[in-house]
Amino acid sequence: MSKADLIFIENCREILSNGTWDTELDVRPHWQDGTPAHTVKKFGIVNRYDLREEFPILTIRRTAFRSCIDEILWIWQKKSNNIRDLNSHIWDSWADESGSIGKAYGYQLGKKHQYPEGEFDQVDRVLYELKHFPASRRILTNIFNFEDLHEMHLYPCAYSMTFNVSGDTLNGILNQRSQDMLTANNWNVVQYAILLIMFAQVSGLKAGELVHVIADAHLYDRHIPIVEEIIKRAPMPAPTLHVDPEIRNFYDFTVDSFSLENYEFHPLETKIPVAI
Repeated sequence: MSKADLIFIENCREILSNGTWDTELDVRPHWQDGTPAHTVKKFGIVNRYDLREEFPILTIRRTAFRSCIDEILWIWQKKSNNIRDLNSHIWDSWADESGSIGKAYGYQLGKKHQYPEGEFDQVDRVLYELKHFPASRRILTNIFNFEDLHEMHLYPCAYSMTFNVSGDTLNGILNQRSQDMLTANNWNVVQYAILLIMFAQVSGLKAGELVHVIADAHLYDRHIPIVEEIIKRAPMPAPTLHVDPEIRNFYDFTVDSFSLENYEFHPLETKIPVAI
């Protein structure tokens, strides 16, 4: 059975059983009808996914695999902050009339910085160091840029990625300040597993562990009945990920470079509301 399912179920049970509610506080998120979107949360959840064992995608509900990859390429490869470059509508609520989400996400990764070896943005600097300085303990990105926060339509949730090479294996730590567990937890896990796999392949390395650190792991009030339903389900076997082995340049990856074999999942008929 999928270990990603078991981790997700354990996280949700812990939040439901031992979490803290914010119902007595004023909160920023709200539902589309204007009602405050309250949560129950746990602080400091840490999950580990060994990509050598299986690809960490949920089977107790479907995760939109191709849309996940499209978004991670939009942020890390296109370095875009405009939803017109994205093939889904997940960012529509935070975009202005021009399609921009402000100086957020891809904008931050694409900003150039001067180094002794030349000018790099954050993505190209990671790729450079993985090839030239794999023993470095300084290979990381950060998009929570305080000087630009006031010009971001949404502060970054997944804000930092740390890469570490051990022998011939690339591992990574994803730091996340906030996590809507139902709508986004496995979405982010799938995305950053794919990112780690892409970086490993073009650097001549093997993908190892993805460690996911979540500061505020929460369930929204209107999500709880859905969560209670899906965590009762029996996980199915994890699917097999296939990646085009010919790609050696990070910027050559497309959504079609990846496929899943034998991805089985439980259907979810209920539409999940999204707090904004």
